[in-house]
Amino acid sequence: MSSSSAASIGQQPPEEEKKCLNSELWHACAGPLVCLPTVATRVVYFPQGHSEQVAASTNKEVDGHIPNYPNLPPQLICQLHDVTMHADVETDEVYAQMTLQPLNPQEQNDPYLPAEMGIMSKQPTNYFCKTLTASDTSTHGGFSVPRRAAERVFPPLDFTQQPPAQELIARDIHDVEWKFRHIFRGQPKRHLLTTGWSVFVSAKRLVAGDSVLFIWNEKNQLLLGIRRASRPQTVMPSSVLSSDSMHIGLLAAAAHAAATNSRFTIFFNPRASPSEFVIPLSKYIKAVFHTRISVGMRFRMLFETEESSVRRYMGTITEVSDADPVRWPSSYWRSVKVGWDESTAGERPPRVSLWEIEPLTTFPMYPSLFPLRVKHPWYSGVAALHGTLQILMLVAITLSAAPLVLWLFTCVISVTATK
Repeated sequence: MSSSSAASIGQQPPEEEKKCLNSELWHACAGPLVCLPTVATRVVYFPQGHSEQVAASTNKEVDGHIPNYPNLPPQLICQLHDVTMHADVETDEVYAQMTLQPLNPQEQNDPYLPAEMGIMSKQPTNYFCKTLTASDTSTHGGFSVPRRAAERVFPPLDFTQQPPAQELIARDIHDVEWKFRHIFRGQPKRHLLTTGWSVFVSAKRLVAGDSVLFIWNEKNQLLLGIRRASRPQTVMPSSVLSSDSMHIGLLAAAAHAAATNSRFTIFFNPRASPSEFVIPLSKYIKAVFHTRISVGMRFRMLFETEESSVRRYMGTITEVSDADPVRWPSSYWRSVKVGWDESTAGERPPRVSLWEIEPLTTFPMYPSLFPLRVKHPWYSGVAALHGTLQILMLVAITLSAAPLVLWLFTCVISVTATK
């Protein structure tokens, strides 16, 4: 992605892109597993993961001569001040702009109940996603629509006509209208988009392997989105900085922000980034401090399919260690080395992060539901009562007894404040 990759070190998006995009279409293009953190909550930023996005976007790994920033922590706890959704004006690729501010040590030590787990991508109900074939992108052909998809998403055809046909008007991520002729014909008969389709393909420079999404939303509007097939950039646009410059820029910006507790801006490309590198603090705490894992443990992990749905894949934990002990010691980013089941290996990553997986043979570690910092030691009786209350909370959570959970949580806070 041209604009968002360059913007990783502070370039502002074009003025015309600062308008609010259609959130439903943005999330559909981003994918079903994308989760944007909630504004005004605490998040954890991983510069190591941000650097991975640059490497994936430019098809160039981090070189050894790029300087280290020893004062930059591998994970940075921040306040999230703003999140805005954008789409590249040339490629339609979606990305998010986030404004972060590192918390100082005192702010990090303040009692905090991390309740927000982020906003998962709300995938539309009536939609379909199709990977384009060579025939779909031919300038002389049309777009073949799967029958069930056409019946579910498009307005119904009048089959008393011969042939049944209608005009469709769809709006893209930039709110531009595209008109297509939808017809049911051929041997065997099938749903096709004909007139207007080749114009759309040419304008968007679509090729086989790219994907299109059609959404029929609650306002009875037809929306149209694009997902580009991942392919290396052989020629970098002149407006885009070199990979090394982007790596250095993002690390320097994060290091300066960490040292001065100042705000900084990052850009997240959900289709280019291997993994999310800004996650809710609650998600981080739950994975790192409240889940026990070990070598040999079985787990499962969600992945997106070609049809924009999700599927769980199974694997085994083989090692827990730093992914890059030289540049990023003591980092939780991709600290879990895994082996995937042979039948599902494919292109699965050899390393994952704790918050991406679901262990199958462990239980959450309680009583610590969240980090409580107590200035005075508890008396043994108070400690026992605190433990009992938190065990009861676990039972209440298991039974989905929300009122009981709230009451017990109040009791835990009261006991915590006891000397």
